[in-house]
Amino acid sequence: MKKTFKCEVDCANCAAKMEEAVKKIEGVVNARVNFMTQKFVLEAADDVFDDVFEKAVKACKKVEPDCEIEGA
Repeated sequence: MKKTFKCEVDCANCAAKMEEAVKKIEGVVNARVNFMTQKFVLEAADDVFDDVFEKAVKACKKVEPDCEIEGA
């Protein structure tokens, strides 16, 4: 399953760090955080998607505490 979320991130460097952190989570097939479009794309297996999404949001907040991911 691949879903796109609106993501408020303050800088391109933070977006890159968030993407790197999310890609390390078990179950993540692919992840992209785009600073220019303010989008977060997460790809994971259907049966674990919600769990992986929660972990991804936590990982993003560790990097950028002010980031907001719509749907979280």
